Amino acid sequence: MKKLLSSLPARLAVAIAAGVLLGLVLPESAMGVVVTAKYILGQVITFCVPLIVIGFIAPSITRLGNSATRMLGVAVLLAYVSSIGAAFFSAGVGYGLIPRLSIISDPEGLRELPGLVFQLDIPQIMPVMSALVFSILLGLAAVWTRSSATTTLLEEFQAIVLSVVKRVVIPILPFFIAATFCGLAWEGSITRQAPVFLLVILLVMAGHFLWMALLYSLAGTYAGKNPLEVVKYYGPAYLTAVGTMSSAATLAVALDCARRSPVLRRDMVDFGVPLFANIHLCGSVLTETFFVMIVSKVLYGTLPPVGTMVLFCLLLGVFAIGAPGVPGGTVVASLGLISGVLGFDAAGQALVLAVFALQDSFGTACNVTGDGALTLILTGYAEKHGLGAE
Repeated sequence: MKKLLSSLPARLAVAIAAGVLLGLVLPESAMGVVVTAKYILGQVITFCVPLIVIGFIAPSITRLGNSATRMLGVAVLLAYVSSIGAAFFSAGVGYGLIPRLSIISDPEGLRELPGLVFQLDIPQIMPVMSALVFSILLGLAAVWTRSSATTTLLEEFQAIVLSVVKRVVIPILPFFIAATFCGLAWEGSITRQAPVFLLVILLVMAGHFLWMALLYSLAGTYAGKNPLEVVKYYGPAYLTAVGTMSSAATLAVALDCARRSPVLRRDMVDFGVPLFANIHLCGSVLTETFFVMIVSKVLYGTLPPVGTMVLFCLLLGVFAIGAPGVPGGTVVASLGLISGVLGFDAAGQALVLAVFALQDSFGTACNVTGDGALTLILTGYAEKHGLGAE
């Protein structure tokens, strides 16, 4: 039992259940305390967002720049195109499907949450978009000037930020989400929306398989090889990713699976699979895109404008490249986009985090399995351009 509760999705599932149960029984006076606690926890999480943006994006740019080669450029481009392709696919399905779902966003008949007992504001050190631009310019400038000191500093800063995420943000997430669902249950909206979220999780999982099928079909066509000779070896990696919810933790198994394929070049496997494990997060991006649209409809009564979603998808691809290969890494790294581009408040961010975490294992499995398709494209590219040797 203790081992089960050590995983983030399990803790979030318990937090959601506890929050809903408390929301059904707590009096209004107690809900004032819950609302206040949620506000303070939300302020802490929001404060950390610009730090996460800088800590993940800038060091990623310096690492790519310092080791830039022709194949690296191709690999990064493949990962980015796959991620934003998955995002646009998900957004297109969302615009076509979500209006047809039975989503009740009319607040009629809902109770109004009590006000804060007291207010504690924790302002961010800079706006999220400023942090994004700063991290990109800082990373590029460090590469241009070959500043080893800055590069080392950014690597250390990333380790610090990752420690903050693991020791501060992740531990308080269950309490923040429990408070959020407690409020939703107390208002009366949670019972209306629960069937919708269960259906959405199933739809997203179907989307994962459709995107993987498309990736492998395109890869096989480009490389002139049978993609089944890759994907049929990826079963152990897929199952491992479901269990670990981490591309990084699945890397050893993924390498072993890819090396078994007779159509993948060994040098491309050794180069591509570890790289894609950290920068190719198509399943997570597909999931997050669909979920933010659902949450927007549920909480705010409307889908984001098309132009806003296009910007979100393009930037989400960048954040996916810089996200850590740990459970929930994509959605945590992109909290700034959810608030800065889509305009979600703390409740919206909490709802996205909660639903994302409940299916994160399957998104990770899609990421890992999709890496095999991109490695097949790399193999085809290397052979077509006479790069390296078998």
